[in-house]
Amino acid sequence: MKNKLPNNDEVLLDTKVDELVLLLKKGNIDKEYIRAIQQKINNAIEPNPSPQKFDAFSEVDEDQSRLDMVNNLEFLLAQHPVDSRQAKKHRLQEKLKHAVLIGIAITMIVLGLAMIIMPAPPYFEMFTIFYFTKDDGITLMDVISVLIVLTGVYLFINALLRKSNS
Repeated sequence: MKNKLPNNDEVLLDTKVDELVLLLKKGNIDKEYIRAIQQKINNAIEPNPSPQKFDAFSEVDEDQSRLDMVNNLEFLLAQHPVDSRQAKKHRLQEKLKHAVLIGIAITMIVLGLAMIIMPAPPYFEMFTIFYFTKDDGITLMDVISVLIVLTGVYLFINALLRKSNS
């Protein structure tokens, strides 16, 4: 506790909490209603139950022993209560992120290949780096296109590996 005197809000809050505890002890209230009240109080204390709750669970280290992992998970669940609705919402958001990342990767691969295959006007070809013949060779545009394709492949593989790990 703090060494200062409580202000009016703290005194009022203490009395209301005491009243709530008395009502809960005295009344015949079912457990579902008590859970709803508890959730309402938790939401008032921590109003944003966003994906930050799930970020804490990613810190559970797999190199620990099973007992330590269970203890850490129990501690995290006590600090960050998560219901199935929030878990489904988080899982849907993660799947959507993966789908968007895969879509971007495929678009980059197709765009890069199209830039290599389709002919470009001479003013757009920029500089020729290596000549095959007098009129043909590897241009700077081809190198940029290959980099775009490789970036798309990297994003695609990265998205697939993240999806298989989660």
